[in-house]
Amino acid sequence: MSNFSGHREGWTAKARLLLAPALADDEGGVWADLGCGDGIFTFLLCAMLTPGSQIYAVDRDRLALERVAQRKGTLSLACELTTLHGDFTRPRSLHLPPLDGILLANSLHFVADKPPVVATLAALLKEGGKLVVVEYNTRQGTSAVPFPIHESDFEGLAEAAGLEQARVVTRAPSTFLGEMFTGVAVKVGG
Repeated sequence: MSNFSGHREGWTAKARLLLAPALADDEGGVWADLGCGDGIFTFLLCAMLTPGSQIYAVDRDRLALERVAQRKGTLSLACELTTLHGDFTRPRSLHLPPLDGILLANSLHFVADKPPVVATLAALLKEGGKLVVVEYNTRQGTSAVPFPIHESDFEGLAEAAGLEQARVVTRAPSTFLGEMFTGVAVKVGG
């Protein structure tokens, strides 16, 4: 096993620990994984949603999307997975359908001015739709995580976007920046 394979397996296990508490057993529908990168969370989401669900894997990095498409071709998936090149900070240009869920896993820390972006993304959610955010739990930025979001700021960010029931559902230790958290918020009104 190569170091990369071991690293990917370790990341997948950690991603599962971070994502599972955010999803109900019967979670499904149409989701978008925004800033999906190589798709670690995308493929986990596909495995955790009910069969027949649809996921849009969105990233502005074409090479990352090619890797997602290649991996998709080697797997038997219970969901429909579509890759979409674009910038989630300009969601209107993505032409996504109304969504049952949005996953932002290690992508929101690249956004300096989060409130207007999260508010625009929240508008894409159907009533009852869920926003799931997985991030490093710190306020100290680095070159790799330039604009982090601390868990204590998640609730205010979600509420400012018109979302409700914002809460942190899990935390996990991280060798990089100490800890990660998963936050969930719901669009209650239409």
